[in-house]
Amino acid sequence: MIDDRSRSRRSFVQSAGLAVAALMLGARGAHAASTWGLHADGPGPDDMPDAAKKVLKEHFGERPIKDGHVSLDLPEVAPDSREVPIFIETDLPMAPHNYVKAIHLIVDHNPDIYVAGYALTPAMGKASIDTRIKMRRSSQVRAIIETSAGELWWSHKLVYTTLNGCV
Repeated sequence: MIDDRSRSRRSFVQSAGLAVAALMLGARGAHAASTWGLHADGPGPDDMPDAAKKVLKEHFGERPIKDGHVSLDLPEVAPDSREVPIFIETDLPMAPHNYVKAIHLIVDHNPDIYVAGYALTPAMGKASIDTRIKMRRSSQVRAIIETSAGELWWSHKLVYTTLNGCV
């Protein structure tokens, strides 16, 4: 039988361990926020595979990617990863001198991580993409909006797959 003193010690040790883990994650999140413009509680570059980090660096250099202005609608569970529906839109303006220049789509664990890039013009009136993608396995899907001023905004979502769609 466990006495109350043992139980309280165990609770204290568990609580202390959780507090240390939270502090460590907070420090990592703060680093991510300063490097990539992320919130400390969101997935940062440390959560990305190295290949995905390389793709981001190749396409965007050292420019910070900030959370916001991107609506990413796709299923949390994709029963058939050969065709995962995805809808991306933004509330950013499409004015002649301030517009969404491109929408980029990245899937961390695909054979080709950079899935698609869409060039847009202000004449489109609204920046949105409705398409289907293939996914190799469960992965983060990232939609990145690039403005004519060079700003980068993103949204990301973890999608679980049940059937392998890529070879």
